[in-house]
Amino acid sequence: MPPALPALHPPARPHNLAEDGYAIAIGCAFIAMGLMLLKQAGLVTGGMAGVALLISYLIPWSPATLFILVNIPFFLFGGRAMGLAFGLKTLFANIAIMALGLTMPDALQVAKISPVFAALFGGSIIGFGILAIARHGAGVGGIGVVALILQKSRGWNAGRTQMGCDVLILLASLPILSADRFALSILSAGAINAVLFVNHRPGRYIGH
Repeated sequence: MPPALPALHPPARPHNLAEDGYAIAIGCAFIAMGLMLLKQAGLVTGGMAGVALLISYLIPWSPATLFILVNIPFFLFGGRAMGLAFGLKTLFANIAIMALGLTMPDALQVAKISPVFAALFGGSIIGFGILAIARHGAGVGGIGVVALILQKSRGWNAGRTQMGCDVLILLASLPILSADRFALSILSAGAINAVLFVNHRPGRYIGH
């Protein structure tokens, strides 16, 4: 009898609580920094981050505070649809994003930033933040939760699902953004979705 062939991948080992907490905290820091850079450049983006930024140009509230407020219905829904652990981790992530977003301007002050850099880098780190949080069994609420539920239940690509919703959010920003800022906001949303599209596919990640 021929010897058994070795497995192509080693068996996945679940992350422990400390690993989940560390990765989610880093992901939250990425999102908070991305929000700060986009706000500094006067841009919007996709997802609930874009909604929070859009509202922050209409009322004098921090995008990080608005981020958790607009997400409340979504992470409650996500907790019911995805389980208690998912809901609690998502709640923790939203609180951490708000806390980091409120304290980050004191820890990191940006005197000048290129809008193009803000769109590409800010959008990309928000995407990687969302990815890190999703890899560890949580979400950031909003469209991300809906995209994760659809990917889990129907196999829909999370990046494509979010991209369709982002179009609607960006169109809503047209009345308050100049043409160049609107174009760069599209670029920032594209950067977020490119990260998710490439990295967040069913079967791409073997850890839990």
